[in-house]
Amino acid sequence: MFAQDEPRRTLAVGVVVVDGGGRVLLVRRAHPPSEGAWTLPGGHVEPGEPLEAAALRELREETSLRARIVCALGPVAIDREGRAFEIHEFLAAPLGPTDPRAGDDAADARWVERHELDALGVHPEAIAVIDRALAEAGARSPA
Repeated sequence: MFAQDEPRRTLAVGVVVVDGGGRVLLVRRAHPPSEGAWTLPGGHVEPGEPLEAAALRELREETSLRARIVCALGPVAIDREGRAFEIHEFLAAPLGPTDPRAGDDAADARWVERHELDALGVHPEAIAVIDRALAEAGARSPA
């Protein structure tokens, strides 16, 4: 049973795209919530849409890039700006061209190194997901 004051969480997806050099793709949000913040590509899930399909669709809409899902990273609960989200995060590898072009809800998109995240003001919850993704990507890459 849910407590009456517990916020209803909006189902969303996020995707950590890691390139062959270990860089991560970020977008700068063009609209609330988190307008102006650098974060992971992602967004809402359409009714009946599989989570992986939603993650790949949001990635294309926000960056024009295509990718393949490597694995699920699990859900993350986020409460920000009076809204509550349950974001299902995925690790993905890029397919084809890797020059991002911002679109849809993204004002900008670019590849970054792990050490740049704090300076860009990336939220701690996103950094935790990125760290999990980088560890998973490292464990999966050939020695």
